[in-house]
Amino acid sequence: MQPHPAAAATLLTKLSSSIFTKPLISPSFLTSRLIPHLQATILPSLCTQLSASARNEEIGVEDRGFQGLRTNQGSLSNGVSEYHRLLPCPSTHGAPRIEHLVVLEGGSVSQYISKTLDLPLLYVADLIRFGAVYCALVCPKPPPTATPEQIKLYKHFIAPHILRKRRFIKGKTLLEAQQTFRITHVDERVEPGTYLRVHVHPKRFPRCYEIDWRSRIIAVTDSYVVLDKPAGTSVGGTSDNIEESCATFATRALGLTKPLLTTHQIDNCSEGCVVLARTKEYCSVFHKKLRDGKVKKLYLALAAAPVPVGVMTHYMRPFRLAPKIMSEDRTEGWLLCQLEILGCKEVPWPSSIIEEKYGIKDCGWPWKSSVYECTINLLTGRTHQIRAQLAAYGAPIVGDSMYMPGALAEISNPGVNPFGKCKKQFSDEDEKRTAAESWIKIHGREPAIAIGLQACQISWDDGEHVYNAGTPWWMS
Repeated sequence: MQPHPAAAATLLTKLSSSIFTKPLISPSFLTSRLIPHLQATILPSLCTQLSASARNEEIGVEDRGFQGLRTNQGSLSNGVSEYHRLLPCPSTHGAPRIEHLVVLEGGSVSQYISKTLDLPLLYVADLIRFGAVYCALVCPKPPPTATPEQIKLYKHFIAPHILRKRRFIKGKTLLEAQQTFRITHVDERVEPGTYLRVHVHPKRFPRCYEIDWRSRIIAVTDSYVVLDKPAGTSVGGTSDNIEESCATFATRALGLTKPLLTTHQIDNCSEGCVVLARTKEYCSVFHKKLRDGKVKKLYLALAAAPVPVGVMTHYMRPFRLAPKIMSEDRTEGWLLCQLEILGCKEVPWPSSIIEEKYGIKDCGWPWKSSVYECTINLLTGRTHQIRAQLAAYGAPIVGDSMYMPGALAEISNPGVNPFGKCKKQFSDEDEKRTAAESWIKIHGREPAIAIGLQACQISWDDGEHVYNAGTPWWMS
């Protein structure tokens, strides 16, 4: 029995979402063009391959295909509220959802997205303003896991006789035409064959609207601005939200006509000193200072257990996604991580009122009478370095719901961390990779607002420029 064309369109689109990091086809194209051709050959096997909702493993968000879109009555078929505007920031928002489209009718990008995904034009305009819409002139190359049927569809879109008709890609190589870039204007035009990636539910940062941003400015010069970043905010934004960022809100607070530029990052859940450049030229200058080791950063970390003064050394597994895995042993290919504990003093555990205000989770940590405020000189600057190193030592940062569960597991069951003090010996890389994956599963999710970590001081050029953050949240 052959499936109905409309249902087949949903199946093919869903399968492309399951297999491709960037699915290639939209339901309207399938129904009008490919279904008659493919129904007799590919659809029967596709129908048996379709599984539950797909998950985009690379970036860690759900890729929901075309399920849950608004009906003609203005509500989602899965019961979620209808789409209106991204602002004001809602108290709750939907799970991450990414749509992948190939443009079939040339014209306005916002109108095409609105029509294809059944979203209001104003909502699409907000998505573009947030930086949540990406474009490539030609569909990106599929991953090695693609099926022969998917490869066939991909080759259809990059066939020479198709590409020769594409006005926008003349003079470009195929690789150049497959590079994605952010759509910045609602009136941008797209031609048939263009690939679009739409982050329908961007990650939100409601804390941005609670902050007196002018009071968080530490210094303003002709070249840069130093900001005391609040916890629960992003320095420069995310891949789907550049609107709700420290750079954007600091620019507005100062009444600047040109946007401030990000020179370096600290975690969303951390607070403290960050430098924002006022010009592209100074952005490059500061990047060079960072590369040359001329920038010094001091941190205050609220550790759940005491830590000895001195240099702490670990090696970090070179894997892009968090949580980060640490080993005390030098491992080929792993990244050197060093920090210096300058001091460690016992202080009271934050009160329940402070915990609630900043969304602090104790993760079941049993010793809550005291915590330990550590002053740290960061010698190497790796992502999550302080958080991962202190957790590996057995003194996770207060509120760090990602790393504290792993530290607790190792304390209660020594050896559960295959790279810890009771480390295991691996017969091959596959066994090592499996152990790493098992250890990662023990960890928790990224904190919602804050952890006990502040970038308390930043300086460069041998102390010629020194800036200090205000009182950390746990002392407020």
